[in-house]
Order: sequence, then C-alpha cells, then structure tokens
Amino acid sequence: MKQTLLLLLLLSLTASVLAQNTPVQRGFQPKQKEDKPSIKLYQIISLERDTTSVDTTLTIRKYFKYNYLRKDNFELLPFSNVGQTYNSLAYDFNDQNLKPLFVAQSHHFNYFEVEDIYYYRVPTPLTELYFKTAFEQGQQLDGFFTVNTSEQFNFSIAYKGVRSLGKYQHILTSNGNFRFSAHYHTKNKRYQIKVHMAAQDVLNQENGGLTDTAIALFEANDPEFDDRGRLDVKFENAENKLEGLRFFGMQEYALVPKNDSLAATSLVLGTTLSYEDKFYEYRQKAPYDGFGDSYLASSLKKTTKLEDFQAKAHVRFENNVLGEVSGFLGYSDYNYGYNSVLELDEGRITNRLKGNLVQVGASYKKEYRGFELFGKGAINISGDLDGNYLLGGASYKFDEDNAVEGQIQIHSVAPNFNFLLYQSDYVNYNWQTQFNNVKTQELRFQLKSNKLMDATVSYTGIDDYAYFTITSGDSIPTPHQNNGRIDYLKVKVEREFRAGSFALMNTLMYQQVLNGEGILNVPQIITRQALYYQDEWFEKAAFIQTGIGFKYFTEYFMNAYDPVLAEFYVQNTKKYGAFPLVDVFFNAKIRQTRIYFEYEHVNQLFNSSNKHYSAPGYPYRDAVIRFGLVWNFFL
Repeated sequence: MKQTLLLLLLLSLTASVLAQNTPVQRGFQPKQKEDKPSIKLYQIISLERDTTSVDTTLTIRKYFKYNYLRKDNFELLPFSNVGQTYNSLAYDFNDQNLKPLFVAQSHHFNYFEVEDIYYYRVPTPLTELYFKTAFEQGQQLDGFFTVNTSEQFNFSIAYKGVRSLGKYQHILTSNGNFRFSAHYHTKNKRYQIKVHMAAQDVLNQENGGLTDTAIALFEANDPEFDDRGRLDVKFENAENKLEGLRFFGMQEYALVPKNDSLAATSLVLGTTLSYEDKFYEYRQKAPYDGFGDSYLASSLKKTTKLEDFQAKAHVRFENNVLGEVSGFLGYSDYNYGYNSVLELDEGRITNRLKGNLVQVGASYKKEYRGFELFGKGAINISGDLDGNYLLGGASYKFDEDNAVEGQIQIHSVAPNFNFLLYQSDYVNYNWQTQFNNVKTQELRFQLKSNKLMDATVSYTGIDDYAYFTITSGDSIPTPHQNNGRIDYLKVKVEREFRAGSFALMNTLMYQQVLNGEGILNVPQIITRQALYYQDEWFEKAAFIQTGIGFKYFTEYFMNAYDPVLAEFYVQNTKKYGAFPLVDVFFNAKIRQTRIYFEYEHVNQLFNSSNKHYSAPGYPYRDAVIRFGLVWNFFL
C-alpha cells in the first residue's frame, strides 16, 4: 500500500511539472495557447453505463460530502476517531443480493463494492487529491489519477488511506483502499471491456468502550479529563481486521450495432467474471471477562474467510420503439467459514457453509413522452440458498426542474453469514442456526423539484427480520429472528431558501416503526440545517462559502457496538441522543481547488455536562478544528 501511495504522489508531481508553461527559446515563436477541453468531456462511467461529468464546483452539497466516506452522511453518526465505524440513524432496505453478505458489516461503510468502482473517459490526464486532518498523529488521503492513452483505452489508479491514533486509549485506525480500473473499446465500438482490481483493508484497535467510572467522569465534564486519553477503557489489547481482494471483468460485443435510424436496434452479448477473497479476524492478547469464558488463556485469534466466485452471461436488446430488454444467466460459488469443527454439548458446529447457485434475471427500461418505465428481477433457481428480488417502477419528468418517481420492490434472501454460522475463541460466540429468509417489501415515492422541495417517502414491511441482541441472563449479543412483522415508515424532505448571497439548506426526516418497536430502533426526528453565505471575492479570484451547520436527532434506544463481531446489536436499556451538533465552516474555491476549514461540534465547548455518544459507552467527537482540500488538476 505504501508503494502505491508513493506512485500516486509521483504521478501527481509529474502532472504538476508537465502542466507548467514551457519557457520560450530564443529564435522561436511561441505557439498559440490551445483552448482547454470542456470539463464536460471528463466523464465518469458507472458499471450500469450511466455517465456524469467531473464536477469542480463548491456547493453546500459538496460540503456535506467532505468526509471520510466522501458521501452525505446525514443518516449516519460517526465514532470518535476517523476510520472507525458509524452508527445508523436510519435504514434502507433496497439491497438486491441473492446470497448472504459477509461478516463485520460495521466495517463495510468504506468498503468499495463492485458497483462503487467507476470507469473514465478523459481528453487529458486528470488527477484528484483529497486531504483532511484526522485525530492525533494521523491524516487521511484519497489520491486518484486517470488517463486515456488513446481514444479507445483508459485506466485509472487510486488509493484511499487513513491512519489516526484517536483521542481515547487504544482506538487507532489504519485503513487502505487501492483501486485500479481500465476500460477499452474497439474503434468501431462493437467490443468493449471493463476490468478492475480492488485491494482493501480495515484495521481497528478495539477498547470495548469506556468503563462505568470513566462514563461518570465523562458525563460530569470533569476538566481533569478533558484529555480523553486519561479516561479508562475496558481493555487495551484487542484489534480486528477486515481484508478483501477482488478481480472483476465484464466484456460486451455488439452482435447487431445500433444505427441512427428511427427504429434503431442493437443486440449485445456479454460475460462477467468476478472473484473476491475476504477475511475478518479478531485478535486479543488475553481474554476479557465481560465476554465470558474463552477456550484460550492468551493470544486469542479467530479468522473468518469467504471465497466468492461469480460468472454471468447476459444479452441486451435495445430498440427505440420497444425499449431496452436484458437477461442474464449466472453461476455463483461460495465458500464461507473456518478451519475447525466444534463439538459442543448442544450439538456440532460445522466449519463451512459452501455451495453453488444458478441464477437467472431480467430487466426492462423504456422512455416515452417524459415517462420512464423500469423493472428488474432475479432468482436462485438451483442451490442450497433461496433468494429473489423483483423491482418495478415509473418516473415522469415534467420539465427540467420537476420530476416524480415511484417504485415497489420485494426481496427475499438468507441472513448474513454470521447469523448462520460463527466461531470464536470465546465460548459464548459460537453458534449455527437455521434461520428463514429475511423478506422485505418496500414502496417508495420520490419528488424532485428545484422550486418546491426534494421529498422521499418509503414504507417497508419486513418479515423474519434477523438481528443481534443480548437476552436476559446473557452478557454478549447472539443472533435472533423476529417471528412477527415490522412496518417502517420514513419521510425525508429537503429544501433550500436563498436571499442574495445568503442561503439556508434544510433537511428533515421523520421515521416511525409501526410494528417491531424494540427490534428496529430509530430516532423519530433527524434534522440538519446549514445557514451560510457565499460570494466571489478578490475580483472573482476566489469563491467563498462560510456559515453554521446544525444537526439534531431525538432520543432513542441507540444500537450498541460489539467489537468481537464488529456488528451493532439492539439494546433497550437506555436511550441516547437529543444532543445538538453545531459546526462552523469556512470554505473557498480557488481555480480547481476547494479548501475546507471547519470547527466541528463547537457547542461542546459550552456544555456543563456531556451526553454525546455514538453508541453506548462510545462518546461522540468533542469540539475540534479540522481542515483540508480537494484538488483537481488537468494537463
């Protein structure tokens, strides 16, 4: 990873040097300066062939995305150290996986899945550098470089890394995400191939949270413990790590290329291959009594592995009159588990869940007079795991400023692998279950209006919901499945008001769990406001944006965090929340560089007591000044 980061820095420095004006030699006339390519020509292409252009503007939405995840984290609550996990303030049930997900889902917030990798087309080399300060002896960096060596071939290389010691004892984070992607097409564009490779690791030291005495001192706001490193934690000898390595390739050939006729038709054949090797490991030098008995007296170490191979063949038919119809036939081979078998009084716990799946699916899209109809579905037709999903919907665009969309989705899939089989050096963290599929039905409506507001309403029904919780008489979380039904309503509204150079951005979310309270816990209200001023300064040499941000969520039974599983679990003992988060920010854009300064959680300086938590026993971040930049430059 270090060599990769060094390569990115060298590429960036080379690009900077090459971008300088070449001195004019005597006796030669200088060449006329060529016009720079339009920024719209710097294109980002998703796996689903959606294309957007590079955006170097400075907006309030860009500010919301200026964080470690580089996405709006309105529905998330970060832990105290950057690179740690996030607690969820709201949930989405729109996944379309046909087999269980891997363990340690709390460490997957920053894990790049297949759909998170993009491909590019650029007229000149493009570099982007993201930097932001971390907490105590650390920084975070995301470096990216892409170039078209010809009109037909593009490759990109990127590395995202963070290392931060943190304010509390034993919470160091050291994470890295290396990505390489390439896109090639022939001159006649009948054949194209997209490939990528991703190597990722997430290392977190774990401390179990603050002790009861330390929690009392923290909440009392004792000035002697403003240095958070003086607060005692439950243990200082554990860490967990998630690693993944993936190779992916998709190729397509246009058997019938599309032409420019009124009823243009094309027929495309394609194949996809993907192999991913993942492992999660929990390590601890000596057992912690709070987790119960252990099989070992020292050097606890248990590794969970998954090998996942997928192959697909697909066909896509496009016609200007009939629309786009596609179908696929897929094969999946999975091998999840451990290297040991446990013989317990309660029964035998196997070491592996492995098998093969055969899958089929289809999708449809059609645009007609402002309407867009879309739908897709897939099902496992062979194998030990049942799974299926079906989605259908329609959207209508009234004009450039107003559009609506509605969709319905049903989904059935087995619970994640660690619900079905888990092993640990701790006696109580060993189980094998026979859970039913988790079944969800979601109805969603969305309005996008530049003049009115952006609004999303979703209603989700969940049957056989799987979750972790601590039952009476136990001290550690174990897997459970709800036999009833959960109904979950979520309404989100966003609207910006402007007056000259001033603006107020408002985001409000209302949530209600109609059935299943105590199983799916969420705050009823989440709100975020940003009052800011923006204008051009210094004869339009700089674009300035400065203001105050406010976020608040109501009190609720916040999920707790378990470091052995690296998962969150349901607790109904104590409510958390109802504390404001006030940030002061000053941002500037100078040419293609966006500079960010922010004073996070500034209101904490004036608190008489501390009630801010990211999870039970894990305090949220104190007031801190942070800064950084996002720098794009073009050759």
